Amino acid sequence: MGTDNQTWAKEFILLGLSSDWDTQVPLFVLFSITYLVTVLGNFLIVLLIRLDSRLHTPMYFFLTNLSVVDVSYATSIVPQMLVHLLAEHKVIPYVSCASQLFFSLALGGIEFILLAVMAYDRYVAVCDPLRYSIIMHGGLRARLAITSWVSGSINSLMQTAITFQLPMCANKFIDHISCELLAVVRLACVDTSSNEIAITVSSIVLLMTPFCLVLLSYIKIISTIVKIQSTEGRKKAFHTCASHLTVVVLCYGMAIFTYIQPRSGPSVLQEKLISLFYAILTPMLNPMIYSLRNKEVKGAWQKLLGKLSGLTSKLAT
Repeated sequence: MGTDNQTWAKEFILLGLSSDWDTQVPLFVLFSITYLVTVLGNFLIVLLIRLDSRLHTPMYFFLTNLSVVDVSYATSIVPQMLVHLLAEHKVIPYVSCASQLFFSLALGGIEFILLAVMAYDRYVAVCDPLRYSIIMHGGLRARLAITSWVSGSINSLMQTAITFQLPMCANKFIDHISCELLAVVRLACVDTSSNEIAITVSSIVLLMTPFCLVLLSYIKIISTIVKIQSTEGRKKAFHTCASHLTVVVLCYGMAIFTYIQPRSGPSVLQEKLISLFYAILTPMLNPMIYSLRNKEVKGAWQKLLGKLSGLTSKLAT
């Protein structure tokens, strides 16, 4: 640590959700179970897509990417949070804090772009079904996925760099469950107007732009569905998009509420709850939503379970 007023902290202390031991232990059990369900659910979705040839389509290619992002995002936050729930001193080193901010911010950005890509995929499937396989060919799928990963990572690298250049003075207490962007910026002992502008610009580019593309896609999708003559055809088209639309509503809503207006955004408690929502609830719900609302996935599960049941019977005899 330097001797002047503007210094950089070597470590931080995360205040977390609670300092009460009687509260922390039940939270540890609850979040541990939720994290295990998240990892298992997303792993099974990826495995199912790999094993069932009927799911080797663009939609499930992007869903595989989404599952990897969800597990990675949860892993960037939850294990450290679980350790701190059982620790008396909730210390996180400077480098670990910067790494956590980078990965969580990158994976969040990747997810927002992926959801826009998946909306475009659904738009092509509903609005131009005869040319779907031609438009969404392997090369385009790969480029769209790579663009999502690269864009989110570059944005996160820039945000992490400018955030951790800020002098923190003697401030080392982060009132959050993780090294979240707004929580770390608040520690700075200098004017952070430029950082807040950067956060707003980043939110417009990586959050609002994909969100607007999703809206545009679904406006076109809905207008196409309305024109379908048969009731069965409309139901089929709707079910094609229902799972993705549910995930979109879950993911974009709170992020827009949090990041578009950093100065007049939510309270610290609201930020903590929103972070919990993204780190624990959303990654756990996504595979469930796609499993319960999607006939193809349910059919693949039944086929896989049938094979496993048959194999078990053979081994038993």
